[in-house]
Amino acid sequence: MFDVLPGTPIGELLRQPPIDPLEARILVSHALGLTRVQLITRADQPCTEDEALRLASLFRRRIAGEPIAYLVGEREFFGLMLHTTPDVLIPRPETELLVELALQYLPQGGRVLDLGTGSGAIAIAIAHQRPDAQVTASDRSTAALRIAAANAARHHARVAFIESDWYAAIPPGAFELIVSNPPYIVAGDPHLSQGDLRHEPIDALTDHGDGLGALRQIVAGGAPRLAPGGRLLMEHGYDQASAVRALLQAAGFADVQSWQDLAGIERVSGGRRI
Repeated sequence: MFDVLPGTPIGELLRQPPIDPLEARILVSHALGLTRVQLITRADQPCTEDEALRLASLFRRRIAGEPIAYLVGEREFFGLMLHTTPDVLIPRPETELLVELALQYLPQGGRVLDLGTGSGAIAIAIAHQRPDAQVTASDRSTAALRIAAANAARHHARVAFIESDWYAAIPPGAFELIVSNPPYIVAGDPHLSQGDLRHEPIDALTDHGDGLGALRQIVAGGAPRLAPGGRLLMEHGYDQASAVRALLQAAGFADVQSWQDLAGIERVSGGRRI
Protein backbone atom coordinates (compact mmCIF):
# COMPACT_ATOMS: atom_id res chain seq x y z
CA MET A 1 0.00 0.00 0.00
CA PHE A 2 1.37 3.42 -1.00
CA ASP A 3 0.38 6.35 1.22
CA VAL A 4 1.00 10.09 1.28
CA LEU A 5 1.09 11.58 4.76
CA PRO A 6 -0.88 14.78 5.43
CA GLY A 7 1.50 17.66 6.10
CA THR A 8 4.09 16.43 3.60
CA PRO A 9 5.66 19.49 1.91
CA ILE A 10 4.76 19.85 -1.76
CA GLY A 11 8.45 19.74 -2.69
CA GLU A 12 8.78 16.29 -1.12
CA LEU A 13 5.72 15.06 -3.02
CA LEU A 14 7.72 15.52 -6.21
CA ARG A 15 10.24 12.97 -4.94
CA GLN A 16 8.11 9.93 -4.15
CA PRO A 17 9.79 6.71 -5.26
CA PRO A 18 8.91 4.62 -7.20
CA ILE A 19 7.11 7.46 -9.04
CA ASP A 20 9.15 9.05 -11.83
CA PRO A 21 9.88 12.69 -10.84
CA LEU A 22 8.39 14.08 -14.07
CA GLU A 23 5.25 12.00 -13.63
CA ALA A 24 5.04 13.01 -9.97
CA ARG A 25 5.16 16.66 -11.02
CA ILE A 26 2.28 16.12 -13.46
CA LEU A 27 0.16 14.26 -10.90
CA VAL A 28 0.82 16.72 -8.07
CA SER A 29 0.06 19.66 -10.35
CA HIS A 30 -3.19 17.98 -11.42
CA ALA A 31 -4.32 16.96 -7.92
CA LEU A 32 -3.49 20.27 -6.26
CA GLY A 33 -4.44 22.53 -9.17
CA LEU A 34 -1.02 24.17 -9.23
CA THR A 35 1.08 25.45 -12.12
CA ARG A 36 4.70 24.39 -12.62
CA VAL A 37 5.85 27.69 -11.16
CA GLN A 38 3.60 27.29 -8.12
CA LEU A 39 5.07 23.83 -7.47
CA ILE A 40 8.39 25.62 -6.97
CA THR A 41 7.20 28.70 -5.08
CA ARG A 42 5.07 26.60 -2.72
CA ALA A 43 7.56 23.79 -2.25
CA ASP A 44 7.48 24.17 1.56
CA GLN A 45 3.67 24.30 1.79
CA PRO A 46 2.28 21.18 3.50
CA CYS A 47 -0.46 19.21 1.78
CA THR A 48 -3.82 18.83 3.49
CA GLU A 49 -5.41 15.53 4.45
CA ASP A 50 -7.75 15.68 1.44
CA GLU A 51 -4.87 16.45 -0.91
CA ALA A 52 -2.83 13.59 0.56
CA LEU A 53 -5.68 11.14 -0.05
CA ARG A 54 -6.12 12.30 -3.65
CA LEU A 55 -2.41 12.04 -4.35
CA ALA A 56 -2.06 8.64 -2.72
CA SER A 57 -4.85 7.33 -4.95
CA LEU A 58 -3.24 8.76 -8.08
CA PHE A 59 0.20 7.47 -7.15
CA ARG A 60 -1.14 3.97 -6.42
CA ARG A 61 -2.96 3.87 -9.75
CA ARG A 62 0.17 5.00 -11.60
CA ILE A 63 2.30 2.41 -9.83
CA ALA A 64 -0.28 -0.17 -10.94
CA GLY A 65 0.34 0.93 -14.53
CA GLU A 66 -2.53 3.30 -15.41
CA PRO A 67 -1.38 5.81 -18.06
CA ILE A 68 -0.73 9.37 -16.95
CA ALA A 69 -3.01 10.64 -19.73
CA TYR A 70 -5.98 8.74 -18.28
CA LEU A 71 -5.16 9.75 -14.70
CA VAL A 72 -5.16 13.47 -15.49
CA GLY A 73 -7.69 13.15 -18.31
CA GLU A 74 -5.75 14.86 -21.08
CA ARG A 75 -2.72 14.72 -23.35
CA GLU A 76 -1.05 17.33 -25.54
CA PHE A 77 -0.96 16.73 -29.30
CA PHE A 78 0.28 19.17 -31.95
CA GLY A 79 0.17 21.95 -29.36
CA LEU A 80 -3.42 21.21 -28.31
CA MET A 81 -4.57 19.71 -25.00
CA LEU A 82 -7.06 16.90 -25.69
CA HIS A 83 -9.38 15.12 -23.29
CA THR A 84 -8.55 11.41 -23.09
CA THR A 85 -10.31 8.47 -21.45
CA PRO A 86 -9.94 4.68 -21.75
CA ASP A 87 -12.46 4.88 -24.62
CA VAL A 88 -9.78 6.33 -26.91
CA LEU A 89 -6.11 5.83 -27.71
CA ILE A 90 -3.66 8.20 -26.09
CA PRO A 91 -2.35 10.61 -28.78
CA ARG A 92 1.35 10.07 -29.41
CA PRO A 93 4.10 12.35 -30.78
CA GLU A 94 4.93 10.08 -33.74
CA THR A 95 1.41 10.58 -35.10
CA GLU A 96 2.16 14.28 -35.55
CA LEU A 97 4.03 13.25 -38.72
CA LEU A 98 0.69 12.27 -40.23
CA VAL A 99 -0.70 15.73 -39.46
CA GLU A 100 2.35 17.45 -40.94
CA LEU A 101 1.99 15.47 -44.17
CA ALA A 102 -1.74 16.15 -44.30
CA LEU A 103 -1.10 19.89 -44.01
CA GLN A 104 1.47 19.61 -46.80
CA TYR A 105 -0.78 17.80 -49.26
CA LEU A 106 -4.19 19.27 -48.45
CA PRO A 107 -5.12 21.88 -51.09
CA GLN A 108 -6.70 25.21 -50.18
CA GLY A 109 -10.31 24.62 -49.21
CA GLY A 110 -9.72 20.88 -49.55
CA ARG A 111 -11.85 18.11 -48.09
CA VAL A 112 -10.12 15.69 -45.70
CA LEU A 113 -11.38 12.56 -43.95
CA ASP A 114 -9.83 11.17 -40.76
CA LEU A 115 -10.80 7.48 -40.52
CA GLY A 116 -11.00 6.01 -37.01
CA THR A 117 -10.57 9.39 -35.34
CA GLY A 118 -10.60 8.25 -31.69
CA SER A 119 -9.97 11.35 -29.56
CA GLY A 120 -10.15 13.46 -32.72
CA ALA A 121 -6.46 14.37 -32.44
CA ILE A 122 -5.58 14.24 -36.14
CA ALA A 123 -8.75 15.85 -37.46
CA ILE A 124 -8.74 18.61 -34.85
CA ALA A 125 -5.07 19.42 -35.40
CA ILE A 126 -5.70 19.74 -39.14
CA ALA A 127 -8.83 21.86 -38.66
CA HIS A 128 -7.06 24.06 -36.13
CA GLN A 129 -4.16 24.71 -38.51
CA ARG A 130 -6.29 24.97 -41.64
CA PRO A 131 -9.65 26.66 -40.97
CA ASP A 132 -10.16 26.79 -44.75
CA ALA A 133 -10.35 22.98 -44.93
CA GLN A 134 -13.50 20.88 -44.80
CA VAL A 135 -12.64 18.28 -42.17
CA THR A 136 -14.66 15.13 -41.57
CA ALA A 137 -13.82 12.51 -38.93
CA SER A 138 -15.34 9.07 -38.52
CA ASP A 139 -15.29 6.31 -35.92
CA ARG A 140 -17.45 3.29 -35.20
CA SER A 141 -17.32 4.03 -31.46
CA THR A 142 -20.06 6.32 -30.20
CA ALA A 143 -18.08 6.95 -27.01
CA ALA A 144 -15.01 7.98 -29.00
CA LEU A 145 -17.05 10.36 -31.15
CA ARG A 146 -18.44 12.06 -28.04
CA ILE A 147 -14.91 12.67 -26.78
CA ALA A 148 -13.73 13.85 -30.21
CA ALA A 149 -16.64 16.27 -30.55
CA ALA A 150 -15.94 17.73 -27.10
CA ASN A 151 -12.27 18.17 -28.01
CA ALA A 152 -13.22 19.91 -31.25
CA ALA A 153 -15.53 22.27 -29.38
CA ARG A 154 -12.80 22.98 -26.82
CA HIS A 155 -10.51 24.24 -29.56
CA HIS A 156 -13.19 25.77 -31.79
CA ALA A 157 -12.18 23.37 -34.56
CA ARG A 158 -14.72 22.93 -37.34
CA VAL A 159 -15.02 19.16 -37.80
CA ALA A 160 -17.99 17.09 -39.00
CA PHE A 161 -18.27 13.75 -37.21
CA ILE A 162 -19.76 10.58 -38.72
CA GLU A 163 -20.36 7.24 -37.03
CA SER A 164 -18.99 4.72 -39.51
CA ASP A 165 -17.16 1.40 -39.55
CA TRP A 166 -14.34 2.50 -41.84
CA TYR A 167 -15.98 3.45 -45.17
CA ALA A 168 -19.46 2.02 -44.49
CA ALA A 169 -21.13 5.46 -44.25
CA ILE A 170 -18.64 7.42 -46.37
CA PRO A 171 -19.81 8.61 -49.82
CA PRO A 172 -17.66 8.11 -52.95
CA GLY A 173 -15.42 10.75 -54.48
CA ALA A 174 -15.85 13.16 -51.60
CA PHE A 175 -12.28 13.96 -50.48
CA GLU A 176 -8.96 15.32 -51.66
CA LEU A 177 -7.23 13.63 -48.74
CA ILE A 178 -7.86 10.62 -46.47
CA VAL A 179 -5.75 10.07 -43.36
CA SER A 180 -5.85 7.30 -40.78
CA ASN A 181 -4.02 5.89 -37.78
CA PRO A 182 -5.70 2.46 -37.68
CA PRO A 183 -5.05 -0.55 -35.42
CA TYR A 184 -1.89 -2.17 -36.77
CA ILE A 185 -0.31 -4.17 -33.94
CA VAL A 186 -0.12 -7.90 -34.64
CA ALA A 187 -2.30 -10.11 -32.44
CA GLY A 188 -0.29 -11.60 -29.60
CA ASP A 189 2.42 -8.93 -29.73
CA PRO A 190 3.92 -8.80 -26.21
CA HIS A 191 3.70 -4.99 -26.20
CA LEU A 192 -0.08 -5.30 -25.89
CA SER A 193 0.38 -6.57 -22.34
CA GLN A 194 3.01 -4.00 -21.37
CA GLY A 195 3.03 -0.35 -20.31
CA ASP A 196 0.22 2.00 -21.24
CA LEU A 197 -1.09 -0.32 -23.97
CA ARG A 198 -2.54 -2.62 -21.30
CA HIS A 199 -5.12 0.06 -20.50
CA GLU A 200 -5.94 1.37 -23.97
CA PRO A 201 -8.88 0.10 -26.08
CA ILE A 202 -7.67 -3.16 -27.61
CA ASP A 203 -9.69 -2.81 -30.83
CA ALA A 204 -7.94 0.50 -31.53
CA LEU A 205 -4.54 -1.15 -31.15
CA THR A 206 -4.78 -4.45 -33.02
CA ASP A 207 -6.84 -6.00 -35.80
CA HIS A 208 -6.57 -9.31 -33.92
CA GLY A 209 -4.73 -10.68 -36.96
CA ASP A 210 -1.53 -9.92 -38.87
CA GLY A 211 -1.71 -6.18 -38.21
CA LEU A 212 -2.55 -5.34 -41.83
CA GLY A 213 -6.28 -6.08 -41.79
CA ALA A 214 -7.47 -2.52 -41.21
CA LEU A 215 -4.81 -1.14 -43.53
CA ARG A 216 -6.04 -3.46 -46.31
CA GLN A 217 -9.61 -2.19 -45.86
CA ILE A 218 -8.50 1.43 -45.90
CA VAL A 219 -6.44 0.97 -49.06
CA ALA A 220 -9.16 -1.05 -50.81
CA GLY A 221 -11.84 1.56 -50.18
CA GLY A 222 -9.64 4.60 -50.56
CA ALA A 223 -9.63 5.30 -54.28
CA PRO A 224 -13.44 5.33 -54.68
CA ARG A 225 -13.71 7.96 -51.91
CA LEU A 226 -10.94 10.17 -53.26
CA ALA A 227 -11.29 12.80 -55.92
CA PRO A 228 -8.90 12.37 -58.88
CA GLY A 229 -5.42 13.25 -57.70
CA GLY A 230 -6.42 12.85 -54.06
CA ARG A 231 -4.07 11.23 -51.57
CA LEU A 232 -4.31 8.50 -48.96
CA LEU A 233 -1.94 8.68 -45.96
CA MET A 234 -1.75 6.02 -43.22
CA GLU A 235 0.27 5.52 -40.07
CA HIS A 236 1.55 1.96 -39.54
CA GLY A 237 3.96 -0.14 -37.52
CA TYR A 238 7.74 0.19 -37.55
CA ASP A 239 8.17 -2.86 -39.80
CA GLN A 240 5.11 -2.52 -42.06
CA ALA A 241 6.15 0.17 -44.55
CA SER A 242 7.12 -2.24 -47.32
CA ALA A 243 3.89 -4.24 -46.96
CA VAL A 244 1.75 -1.07 -46.96
CA ARG A 245 3.50 0.29 -50.06
CA ALA A 246 2.79 -3.03 -51.79
CA LEU A 247 -0.90 -2.73 -50.88
CA LEU A 248 -1.05 0.79 -52.31
CA GLN A 249 0.72 -0.18 -55.51
CA ALA A 250 -1.52 -3.22 -56.01
CA ALA A 251 -4.57 -0.95 -55.61
CA GLY A 252 -3.31 1.31 -58.41
CA PHE A 253 -2.07 4.27 -56.39
CA ALA A 254 0.71 6.41 -57.87
CA ASP A 255 3.60 8.23 -56.17
CA VAL A 256 3.65 5.58 -53.44
CA GLN A 257 6.18 6.35 -50.72
CA SER A 258 6.91 6.21 -46.98
CA TRP A 259 8.01 8.93 -44.58
CA GLN A 260 10.21 8.63 -41.50
CA ASP A 261 9.36 9.95 -38.05
CA LEU A 262 11.87 11.75 -35.83
CA ALA A 263 13.31 8.41 -34.72
CA GLY A 264 14.13 7.53 -38.34
CA ILE A 265 11.36 4.90 -38.53
CA GLU A 266 9.17 4.66 -41.64
CA ARG A 267 5.94 5.59 -39.85
CA VAL A 268 3.58 6.84 -42.59
CA SER A 269 2.97 5.54 -46.11
CA GLY A 270 0.71 6.90 -48.82
CA GLY A 271 -0.09 7.33 -52.44
CA ARG A 272 -2.05 9.38 -54.97
CA ARG A 273 -5.18 8.36 -56.79
CA ILE A 274 -4.63 8.54 -60.53
